[in-house]
Amino acid sequence: MTVINDLENIVGNRYVITSKEKSLQYREGYRSGRGDALAVVRPGSLLELWKILQVVQKNDLIVIMQAANTGLTEGSVPTDGGYDRDVLVINVMRIKGMQLIDDNKQVIAFPGTTLHELETNLDKVHRDPHSVIGSSNIGATVIGGINNNSGGALIQRGPAYTELALYAQITADGQLKLVNHLGIELGSTPEEILTNLENHNYSAKDVQYDPNRVGHNRNYEERVRNVTSDQPTRYNADPQELYEVSGSAGKLVAFAVRLDTYPKPKETKVFYIGTNNPDVLEKLRRHILTKFKHLPISGEYMHKDAYDLAKKYGKDSLMVIEYLGTNPLPFLFSFRAATERKLRHIPTFKPDFIDRTLQKSSVLFPNQLPKRMEEFRNKYDHYLQLKVADDGIAETKQYLDEFFKDNEGGYFECTPHEANVAAIHRYVAASVPIRYQETHQKQGNQILPLDVALPRNEEKWFETLPKEIDDQIQYKMYYGHFLDHVMHQDYILKPGVDAHELKKEMLKLFDARGAIYPAEHNVGHLYHAPEALVHHYRENDPTNTFNPGIGLTSKKKNWQ
Repeated sequence: MTVINDLENIVGNRYVITSKEKSLQYREGYRSGRGDALAVVRPGSLLELWKILQVVQKNDLIVIMQAANTGLTEGSVPTDGGYDRDVLVINVMRIKGMQLIDDNKQVIAFPGTTLHELETNLDKVHRDPHSVIGSSNIGATVIGGINNNSGGALIQRGPAYTELALYAQITADGQLKLVNHLGIELGSTPEEILTNLENHNYSAKDVQYDPNRVGHNRNYEERVRNVTSDQPTRYNADPQELYEVSGSAGKLVAFAVRLDTYPKPKETKVFYIGTNNPDVLEKLRRHILTKFKHLPISGEYMHKDAYDLAKKYGKDSLMVIEYLGTNPLPFLFSFRAATERKLRHIPTFKPDFIDRTLQKSSVLFPNQLPKRMEEFRNKYDHYLQLKVADDGIAETKQYLDEFFKDNEGGYFECTPHEANVAAIHRYVAASVPIRYQETHQKQGNQILPLDVALPRNEEKWFETLPKEIDDQIQYKMYYGHFLDHVMHQDYILKPGVDAHELKKEMLKLFDARGAIYPAEHNVGHLYHAPEALVHHYRENDPTNTFNPGIGLTSKKKNWQ
């Protein structure tokens, strides 16, 4: 085929994958979703990516832009049918690199640069990244976060966002163009711009600082402190967070983004809080956000049932992260996925053999959770990890001492070990429903993972379900980013319950509460995109070439 030959001439035979078996890892979503593709191509440079787009434009192909493929709503893989043109998956994980500018106050990240790599490199210069999210541990990319307005845990900064980017788009008249809004003078032709950027062939005088274009989320602290608003603090489809590449969900091809970095705090402390009354945590939240001079870094919530399930089904993950750190995780996840694909063809092995083996082996190891955390689990139902820094430490301790004189519950100051284990334990909770499903295959439990942004003024934030819905659920897992009221609510359903049908009923309850969903996993191919998001998609991609069908929109050329 001419298209395949052209692609192979650009990147080499090794990086054009036409075999269905070999391409499956790129055509199958992290949690769900799978579709066919003409090929998967893996460029190794910005210029190769540009040349591939020229082939796309010439041959009228559909493109699915893909990075680490860690999304949970099928947004980075093809769907099953409905396309009117051949589909090409472009995986950009080989295009790595980052460049620090402005005395390390800003960073330029390429398509395959992961959040973990960014955090590791910034740590060497005593700076922190714009965002910290759980999926950074499994290889999520910087640009992937920007594409999806990923939220993360950082209360002072808000969702990933920038107005400084270098991207390609196909215009309404079918022309491919490169748009340099990176704020750096790099030349006039696409070839010059991309080569100069990748080779760092520019000087400080070529870097512009336009006050009207920012590399961070605007006014987030003011927004999160407004606890009287009936609107959520943040969610992916928020119109004020949609700007060119930010929130584009792959409808533009981002070659690079420019983001702010932040000074690393001199000292941090985690206060582990427990109570049996969710109203106590809401009272605490409102005082912290409205009265504290220094906002916490994060406030991560976990309910007792999520704690218990993560203790049982996340023990092996916790041990790996605690003893080996997060550096090996992207490799381990990739290795596991590759091994599972090979074992599928051997009848002796049931699906998810590796995870089922790890789960059985985990019982051989002692409990990994610190004694004081376990004591709080026996006393309380609700837990909050409040992470603060520098001058905020004394402010928080003084307030908590006074607060718990008159309110039910208590707290302790975590040692560094306790803080690390508590954070990992909260992180591994997200993988529990899948692990449970894998290890209870005969029961056939379906899972229903939801993430929801509650209104800022919601006082009764902890969910109470009607009996007719509650009776269909075997386990409920509640955890999330409590201070900005973004909650993850995962449900393991009783055998025979249809997750799709129950989801319809659950979303009606969220609608009645004024909540917005999904909060930070983006619409993917599972949710209808709201009007503002559809407008953003159509404005960025008028021919509907890139990721058509996202947000359950049209898959047809020119949005027919």
